[in-house]
Amino acid sequence: MADAVELEVAGRTVRLSSPDKVFFPERGFTKLDLARYYLAVGPGILRALRDRPTTLERYPEGVNGENFFQKRAPKNMPDWIPTAHITFPSGRSADEMCPTEVGAVLWAAQFGTLTFHPWPVRRDDVDRPDELRLDLDPQPGTDYSDAVRAAHELRSVLHDYGDLRGWPKTSGGRGLHVFVPIAPHWTFTQVRRAAIAAARELERRMPDQVTTAWWKEERGEKIFIDYNQTARDRTIASAYSVRPRPHAPVSAPLTWDEVGSALPRDFDLATMPVRYAERGDVHADMDDHAYSLEALIELAARDEHDHGLGDLPYPPEYPKMPGEPKRVQPSRAKKG
Repeated sequence: MADAVELEVAGRTVRLSSPDKVFFPERGFTKLDLARYYLAVGPGILRALRDRPTTLERYPEGVNGENFFQKRAPKNMPDWIPTAHITFPSGRSADEMCPTEVGAVLWAAQFGTLTFHPWPVRRDDVDRPDELRLDLDPQPGTDYSDAVRAAHELRSVLHDYGDLRGWPKTSGGRGLHVFVPIAPHWTFTQVRRAAIAAARELERRMPDQVTTAWWKEERGEKIFIDYNQTARDRTIASAYSVRPRPHAPVSAPLTWDEVGSALPRDFDLATMPVRYAERGDVHADMDDHAYSLEALIELAARDEHDHGLGDLPYPPEYPKMPGEPKRVQPSRAKKG
């Protein structure tokens, strides 16, 4: 096994130790393959991560080894990688890395980072999201094709409420993500309410295919719109991130024309660099837009006033939130 190699990117030299270490045994991909992948899609993943507090999902021994999420900036992080001070729902806080150049991505890959989980904020304002993120999560009995149908209807919902435009991508698994760039005018709580409003409208339009039910026992064989991915400190894998599965899939940005024709397994550590070389970043124009959430927030207010549809449960690790319903599993509540 080679001791180390050095990679050059934009005037920055990043040292990669143990480059021959196998990270994906099924495919034979090594740490060097991972780093070269991120080098090949560098501008694309940097667009997704730039200036965002980012949690690192690390697999130092490869996809079959132990893993952990690193939220706090590592002590050995170079001083040329900036940080942002973020606050968790518990009230604790930390400094988290904020990539501003491709070299930061390669540096993280050196320490076994497969997946990058950026916050929906920038480091100059960590309390006001600039992205509305909608996660279409297939439940047992459903698959990617069901998520595709829901995504196309979600596109119509977004258009009808604020003329919003979403940018779709594969999750790297069976699901789809749709991101909407927004002006950083709203709090995490308000953005979450907007996500709930969009999800409920989609549920009304596709009642047999879509659910907003937080409790798994109530979801059935439907696509769950995970509104809590918009809660503070909940993150979604970035575009171009490698996912920790044996075949080394990646979260692939798509055009709307591709949603339905492209399949998640089309995009992996080997195929994405080829696609990127041919087409570039198909989400490159996201940062040119900043939409308003006013129409969705008005929809949320109407839902509450006209239909009694208030807030929905937060994840279990969150403190009790104002206006939140009882956070108890329905079957247990009935027994009580």
